[in-house]
Amino acid sequence: MAIQTRLIEYRHGDDVLEGFFAWDDAVTGPRPAVAIAHAWGGRSEFEDQKAVKLAELGYVGFAMDMYGKGVLGNGPEENTALMTPFMQDRALLQARIARGVDVLRQQPEVDDRSVAAMGFCFGGLCVLDLARSGSDVLGVVSFHGSLKTQHQGNITSKTKVLVCNGADDPFVTAEQISSFKTEMQSSKIDYKFKNYAGAKHAFTNPAATELGKKFNIPLAYNENADKQSWNDMKAFFDSLFD
Repeated sequence: MAIQTRLIEYRHGDDVLEGFFAWDDAVTGPRPAVAIAHAWGGRSEFEDQKAVKLAELGYVGFAMDMYGKGVLGNGPEENTALMTPFMQDRALLQARIARGVDVLRQQPEVDDRSVAAMGFCFGGLCVLDLARSGSDVLGVVSFHGSLKTQHQGNITSKTKVLVCNGADDPFVTAEQISSFKTEMQSSKIDYKFKNYAGAKHAFTNPAATELGKKFNIPLAYNENADKQSWNDMKAFFDSLFD
């Protein structure tokens, strides 16, 4: 096995974007692929390494770019400023992430009929909105993502959904969880909602606890929830791509 990587520059509107692509060159022929949506700070080493880990599982991993080539926030204020335009214009958000999925599908290593997406924090919201938009990706996984929607009425989508949520995440309220489940059920979406006991926001990020202390926000890494959610994701993708 030899994991290979490359950077892919692409455009959406006037913005130049850059994604990180990873694959195992020991695998022959096109294979299933997973697009990765980044957290609020922008595409970073964290998402790039997730792409590598997906390649190690035999998939293609593609860490997408929502903000622009080389654009990264350096703290809550900058991160919020980068994220806010997309939170205020969900049609733009959905179009931007759909563009990333299209770029992924165009790569020769990818089976373009077998594509899924996953995301972290802001990226979790992005992949849920990808499903809400009627995308034909097979499934999406949200890790400690926001459940808030601006969607009105039922969703017309065959995309399967897995939500990996921290039970102690103060950014996701019981009311939001209830509304999300109602949205999924009324739309007859095939979904699973996993709540990990003791897990706070950003529980998959080993740097979260120190970042939380630095910026005085309730973030914390949780090793058990990290491992369990990754295993739940693997089972989910196994069922999608079998």
